[in-house]
Amino acid sequence: MKHRIVVLGAGYAGAYVAGNLARRLSPADVEITVVNAEPDFVQRLRLHQLAAGQKIEAPQLTDVFAGTGVRLRLGRVTALDPERRTVTVTDTATDAGSTTDALPYDTLLYALGSRVADHGVPGVPEHAFDVASRPSALRLRERLDALGGRREGGRVLVVGDGLTGIETATEIAESRPGLSVTLVARGELGDRLSDGARAHLRRACDRLGITVLEHTRVEAVEAAQVRCADGTALASDATVWAAGFAAGPVASASGLDVTGDGRIVVDRHMRSVSHPDVYAAGDSAYVIGDNGLPLPMSCASAGYTGMQATHAIMSRLTGREVKNTKLEYVANHISLGRRDAIFQLVDEEARAKPKYLSGRKAVRIKAAILRISLWTTSHPTFGLPTRRHRATSTTPAPAPAPTPAPVVTPSGALEPTKG
Repeated sequence: MKHRIVVLGAGYAGAYVAGNLARRLSPADVEITVVNAEPDFVQRLRLHQLAAGQKIEAPQLTDVFAGTGVRLRLGRVTALDPERRTVTVTDTATDAGSTTDALPYDTLLYALGSRVADHGVPGVPEHAFDVASRPSALRLRERLDALGGRREGGRVLVVGDGLTGIETATEIAESRPGLSVTLVARGELGDRLSDGARAHLRRACDRLGITVLEHTRVEAVEAAQVRCADGTALASDATVWAAGFAAGPVASASGLDVTGDGRIVVDRHMRSVSHPDVYAAGDSAYVIGDNGLPLPMSCASAGYTGMQATHAIMSRLTGREVKNTKLEYVANHISLGRRDAIFQLVDEEARAKPKYLSGRKAVRIKAAILRISLWTTSHPTFGLPTRRHRATSTTPAPAPAPTPAPVVTPSGALEPTKG
């Protein structure tokens, strides 16, 4: 019987791992299935651009996996049973309505990514927009279109001054100059950037006409306003919530060892500390990096954790020693519209270094990263050796003994970003 590898999610991490495993492992021994809710690859790094009204390339996953032997299952993951080794998938693509069934696995890669974190603030699920997924970005885009058609324009309020909030506010302000954009910062704007980068950010906001409210905490979101901790109310025609991310509920509900924000706790080889036949990568994984701090949710982390998970799964099935890949975080790339950006280097403690790049040079770096990320994901087997390794063991891993979670509180780490 073939060893069944199931990959949940076809984002930056999931698509990379699935394609690489398909190229490196013999189809005589393994079968690989990818489960994804949408038929195309979503460039999450560019969802703020999609929301602002720009056209973003979205390769079909059938084209991405063409010739690899990977099976694509379109559906939404609704449950995971790690004891029975099954995944519940709801397929909504049929005319007869939704169908649900259990997909068995021997090895699972969990790469379902993250979603917006509302932090329990009342009104966020009901009234706020976000750019954490393609559907939500398109929903915001429709709202901005409607506001742009009004004679008096509209007021857009972006809550959150992390990298995603900054990118979203600047993108909307540049793409839709008829709208009034306000960025709400809980502390000082850009307080985790170097002095020079922070000054550049302020100049960019001034140039784009963005109103910045610092040291402001939002306590509730309503249909036409947000209420702040100091008692003030800020009028808003579209409130964009960009105050951080959290993993979805599937992993935590399954009994896997997870952190408070739902990420699966894994060891150095991206293997669940509670269930050794489950691996995690990307935003779904909580792993300690080479600097002793948890890797943040980011595209860069998806690349590193995806590479490590690929090596670990292949080595386990072929009887080889697992080699360690880098688990590091070296820089932040922040778009400030299409014509400006900041490239901020960070040290081993994830603190901003004095050195940074801005303007056109930073724009070119960010553009190159976007192109490389899209191309490598769309061509997951390019450059790999054609020889496929035979599996020495296709037997599922034995049931594990409980392992305590090595949770480390981040210190000085930059806020997660999708941009």
